[in-house]
Amino acid sequence: MTPDATAPRAAAPAAPGTADPGTLPDVTVTVIVHNDAGRLPRAVESVRRQTHAGLEIIISDDHSTDATPEVARELAARDPRIVLLRLPENSGGCSAPRNRALEIARAPYLMFLDSDDELPERAVEVLLAAHRARDLDFAMGAVERVRTDTGRRTTWMPHLVAEHRTLDGIGDDPRLLFEHLATSKMYARAFLDRHALRFPEGIHYEDQLFSARAYCLAKTFTIVPEPVYRWYVAPYADSRTASISNQRDRLANVRDRVRVQRLIDAFLAENGHRALREDKDFKFLKHDFRMYAGDLPHRDDAWLAAFTDVMAPYLDTLSPGAFERLPRAERVVLRLVRDRRPSDARTAARGLGHPVAPRRVTAGPDGRVYWGDAVPATEEARRDLDLTDLDLSGRPFFDALLRHEITALEPGPGAVLRLSVRTYDPGLRLPVGPCRATLLVTPGGSRLTAVLRLDPVRPGVFEGTALLDLAAARLPLQGFAGERHPVLRLRRRGRTHQGILLAPLDFPALTALVPYRAGLAPHRVTVSPEGHNPDRLRIRWDPAGPVPAVLAPLARRVDPRLKRAVRLAARALR
Repeated sequence: MTPDATAPRAAAPAAPGTADPGTLPDVTVTVIVHNDAGRLPRAVESVRRQTHAGLEIIISDDHSTDATPEVARELAARDPRIVLLRLPENSGGCSAPRNRALEIARAPYLMFLDSDDELPERAVEVLLAAHRARDLDFAMGAVERVRTDTGRRTTWMPHLVAEHRTLDGIGDDPRLLFEHLATSKMYARAFLDRHALRFPEGIHYEDQLFSARAYCLAKTFTIVPEPVYRWYVAPYADSRTASISNQRDRLANVRDRVRVQRLIDAFLAENGHRALREDKDFKFLKHDFRMYAGDLPHRDDAWLAAFTDVMAPYLDTLSPGAFERLPRAERVVLRLVRDRRPSDARTAARGLGHPVAPRRVTAGPDGRVYWGDAVPATEEARRDLDLTDLDLSGRPFFDALLRHEITALEPGPGAVLRLSVRTYDPGLRLPVGPCRATLLVTPGGSRLTAVLRLDPVRPGVFEGTALLDLAAARLPLQGFAGERHPVLRLRRRGRTHQGILLAPLDFPALTALVPYRAGLAPHRVTVSPEGHNPDRLRIRWDPAGPVPAVLAPLARRVDPRLKRAVRLAARALR
């Protein structure tokens, strides 16, 4: 039931830290949580330290079964602005805890925060200032993405939030449909109540539907370039602990995403926004489907068949113009899914995001060049699988489309790696006979190479074997911690071509302890597939001794001549 917007909000049951009901806050920030006792204090603290203090903080617990309730009570005891709310049973999503908090929120402006994320210190101040400057339905700002594995920080959809601007509806910039996060915005409570706008319950990807409705219903909203949300992203988290949106290996996840898209489509049709359909469809293809496409090489046949059954019927309802705005490689994968060729879609998907050639192309009687080993049977398939515009045979050699796949990978003596490589050259750019190639990897700024000969096995296909001695790398004095992806380098008529190496999808990680050659401590070296699209070969170095950590600050300031002297001394003492 939607609360009466004019009625006073009911307070939460009495609890430690309950705010004084006689003092109305300017902004309510709802922190939703479920079984996240470890990160909840960080999220709440990020709200408490906001530069604007007139806040109400609702911790909305989706019936956690860990220590979250105890942690929440401790937090509330420290700050009278904190209100505790606990759902009587777990809802399984983000919508219910947000909606229940909306029922008791007392402020005229509302924000939402997930327990594994944070608000930058000026987030509330910046967004509230935008509201007070103009009569807005909502204000939104930049989202800072932080990778939990590397700490790297980037801005989510930076081109959409690069400058301060106020729009009179989503029609002013339909690209904003890509920024579908509900958490990057501060909403006027009157706007949400006027349109009975709440989060859809019982379905995941609720942000997409909620945000699409908000964009379409809003008359005026402002974008500010300052960061207002800090989103922690764990890109390779185990599927059991990953966020709902990252559980792409679950078919229920696929079904929910498609179901939400159909609900958005119905909303656009019923509310006079049909003109946005192509932009919305393009967003789905470029963002939502693209994430699944990158995972296709890692799925088994049964999963691929079920995925195709769910996705193909929906793809057939999308605007033709949305497909035409995509890069050719993505259109190929989409067509193969729509034509229910999941095995071929898996092969095509390994090239996404990198200049990787198909394994084979076919010339048709019309003079066009098509993906695969046969001319497509239908006009629609011929349109999407037509690769003629890629000019496979006429591109400059440095820009030629080749495909290098590792067909076998075996450990040799010590830290030697034996790699069998197959190169596909559908444009026939390489000479007919054997080709000399170089395997190149650069750990710590050094160059480690292995030479191999690629012999032709049939037109457009070459094979060769390389021996890569990982112990031969000249690592820095202070050691090297990081990963690198080897590339294959070819030369022809004075021109150089460099391409990625696609790893086998199913080989176990190989690890070796490598003694120092140039540094002062051994390293543990691990070879594995990248684990995600396009699954390049990955080699990781980790110092295995204490010396690099001690010397690292000094080594960065040491004269290069002294470094060379230390290396010579280290070799003499081995």
